Amino acid sequence: MARIAVVPGDGVGHEVMSLALSVLQVVVRRFELELVFTHFGWGADYYLQTGIGLPEGGVKQLGENFDSILFGAVGDPRIPSQVHAREILLGLRFGLDLFINLRPCTL
Repeated sequence: MARIAVVPGDGVGHEVMSLALSVLQVVVRRFELELVFTHFGWGADYYLQTGIGLPEGGVKQLGENFDSILFGAVGDPRIPSQVHAREILLGLRFGLDLFINLRPCTL
């Protein structure tokens, strides 16, 4: 069983995450995989409600309890400084010692 944390983020992140999860459900059925998804509502809405981008202990929770993180997109015009996006994105990158954001590309 693989445990996957789902952090859709903001705006288009929710739209993309919805589609990504639909595709993963097809893969789960087709290959008889056991994936457990846990959703985290960290993003602009959470920040606007709490003043917190990435909750204390969030990095530790993800690092210790999950095999993978499915991360959407962050950024919201309601927060011009994008402080929440920096807290989440950079908090995860530095806290989990992630040094590269590799995206598939073809020339």
